[in-house]
Amino acid sequence: MKYKFSKYVFVAPLALAIGCGGSKQPVAQQPVVQTEKTGIDRKVDSVLALMTLEEKVGQMNQYNGFWEVTGPAPKDGAAAIKYDHLKKGWVGSMLNVRGVKDVKALQKIAVEETRLHIPVIFGFDVIHGYKTVSPIPLAESASWDMEAIQQSAEIAAAEAAASGLNWTFAPMVDVSRDARWGRVMEGAGEDPFLNSRIAEARVKGFQGDLGELSLAACVKHFAGYAFAESGRDYNTVDVSDNTLHNIILPPFKAASDAGALTFMNSFNELEGIPSTGNGYLQRELLKGEWGFKGFVVSDWGSMGEMIPHGYAKDLKDAAMKAANAGSDMDMESSGYIEHLAALVKEGKVSQEKVDDAVRRILRVKFMLGLFDNPYKYCDETREKETIGKKEFHDGVLDMAKKSIVLLKNEKNLLPLAKQGKKIALIGALANDKTSPLGSWRIGADDGTAVSVLEGMQQYKGNQLTYTKGADVALGKPVFVSETHINTTDKSGFAEAVKAAKAADVVVMVLGEHGLQTGEGRSRSDLGLPGVQQELLETIYKANPNIVLVLNNGRPLALPWAAENIPAIVEAWHLGTEAGNAVAQVLYGDYNPSGKLPMSFPRNVGQVPIYYNHKTTGRPGNGQPTESVFWSHYTDVANSPQYPFGYGLSYTTFSYGNLKISGNSFGKNGKITVTVDVTNTGKVEGKEIVQLYLHDLVASVTRPVRELKGFKNISLKPGETKTVSFIIDEELVTFYTANKKFEAEPGDFTVFVGGDSNATLNASFSYTE
Repeated sequence: MKYKFSKYVFVAPLALAIGCGGSKQPVAQQPVVQTEKTGIDRKVDSVLALMTLEEKVGQMNQYNGFWEVTGPAPKDGAAAIKYDHLKKGWVGSMLNVRGVKDVKALQKIAVEETRLHIPVIFGFDVIHGYKTVSPIPLAESASWDMEAIQQSAEIAAAEAAASGLNWTFAPMVDVSRDARWGRVMEGAGEDPFLNSRIAEARVKGFQGDLGELSLAACVKHFAGYAFAESGRDYNTVDVSDNTLHNIILPPFKAASDAGALTFMNSFNELEGIPSTGNGYLQRELLKGEWGFKGFVVSDWGSMGEMIPHGYAKDLKDAAMKAANAGSDMDMESSGYIEHLAALVKEGKVSQEKVDDAVRRILRVKFMLGLFDNPYKYCDETREKETIGKKEFHDGVLDMAKKSIVLLKNEKNLLPLAKQGKKIALIGALANDKTSPLGSWRIGADDGTAVSVLEGMQQYKGNQLTYTKGADVALGKPVFVSETHINTTDKSGFAEAVKAAKAADVVVMVLGEHGLQTGEGRSRSDLGLPGVQQELLETIYKANPNIVLVLNNGRPLALPWAAENIPAIVEAWHLGTEAGNAVAQVLYGDYNPSGKLPMSFPRNVGQVPIYYNHKTTGRPGNGQPTESVFWSHYTDVANSPQYPFGYGLSYTTFSYGNLKISGNSFGKNGKITVTVDVTNTGKVEGKEIVQLYLHDLVASVTRPVRELKGFKNISLKPGETKTVSFIIDEELVTFYTANKKFEAEPGDFTVFVGGDSNATLNASFSYTE
């Protein structure tokens, strides 16, 4: 039995059972026979029946690229061992091998030189773009635009798949409440509802119809990684069952329901058990209760890291615990390839668990079409035609503009006039063509982003003067850390002051370098790094007419700027078209509509800070001002500087006429909430209308409010639209004291407005 495809012929493993044996004959020379149409599971079982234990374990083994593919095969050392494993069929997946030429060369070994000819799946961190880079995921989340986010993932998938890849380690759906954690840039912020919708959009965008320009998605990190204590990456996680099920897990469930093919477990422990060895998460919940049919891959080396965690005594013990817990593929620990076969023979890991893992891996390979055509992703002509297409640049530019959030705009300083003004552009980041690419854009080339300077130079009507002011980072380190940050060199201050004094308006681009955020880049200080705060205050004394453009991958604490700077634009790390997006917003060719996916603190001492917090027994409501005995700080307000869901526009909106179709509803019922939104300004604008619920009394304490709906609308000046939301049983369901998801009867308050501080409200009840 063989599978036919357009250019090559892959000998299915079942053919070996009927006479093809261990033939080394090149695949393309063997005759073609059409197979009968059978279900994927039947095909998987036919392959599994022919595999030795060692070959099964091999499918559970993933290696990083280990030699220059176009060069000679390695003769000794670790690379030679891995090469031998590849030729034996003991490698199920490889990562960080990209480009059609290299992928095809490795796939050729797997499908033409191994006994069973099983194709390899090639993975890569395609996080927010491949060559053409979109905004970082946190920035994209500020758009609240699911269609645009899905399109962004489609663009990333198309370029990566055209380069030979078929699997991305994205989306990251960790709910993030602590801005000190560097990987907040990789997710969708602090809210589980918004995270869930974005998870669905990104899974659909990456995977599409699993065609030639699609990738298998990998949902990460399962689970609780973003709740690391102190915001320090890889640190201990200790959360309640309530927080786990009501806050952390919903986006993972949404991604699974959206059809994600793979999951990745996380570095952290949960309930004292590292996630890689956590049977509750992987075996009972994901594969059991949720019915997930794909496979789980470890994070890089996380199996071996169970040893320093103190959960495994050695790598063999770690492999046993990971396999029994349901971790299907080992990324770069070598625990399975070195020990799993022996563990099965010793009866410490059952054959059934290994078979289940291999079935899951093979099923994904069948679903990707790799058994039908192992070279499906290896078309050099398609690679050249696809990378960097104009429509991709147009797409990431659209995404970048939608990601920008206007935080402050006193006296309508923005948009800038297009004629007759002297504008001083200050800040090293304004002329940086690499930093805007952000973190986790490892497929892209340095220096390929449009800088803010280049974007603003497209507008010829003003006199634009650029000066650096001060470097953010010293030198050109591969990874920017606090040791690279410029804390001493102020030699450019004088020139910047001179430019500011001569200008009508100053645009300052300040913030974090793109490589100062991401994995392993936690910060204990959320202010402007290095000498930038001093630069900002110095320029303010020379000319207070400042537009502050922020480049950052996390919420920053900027109390001085919030009080003194008249206009602040949150521009994140916006990718390849960053400068064009910023310029079009600054000059008013695009009216900003983004809303914050994370709360911005007043200072780092408030962190973690998030809108959907619980109340307390002493919330402070109605307390006399002289009382000290309520939950508060003595030196700063409890509220954030800028709340979740917040964002301004060059126009204004008013909300009114909130109505609910009934006072109550029960099981299988629903009510409709409507609100009138009016553009009360002078230009057309987009508004993200947000609906929040507060469950007043429940079997476990509930947040003060929770996002349960949002809609994007566009309004012309003076125009009013009626926006409607449906509230049903699903929206009032949560993980209760009964340790299950259910809707409890009770009273609710609904809030509707432009951010999480919405005050327009009404009430209803849910009845049994």
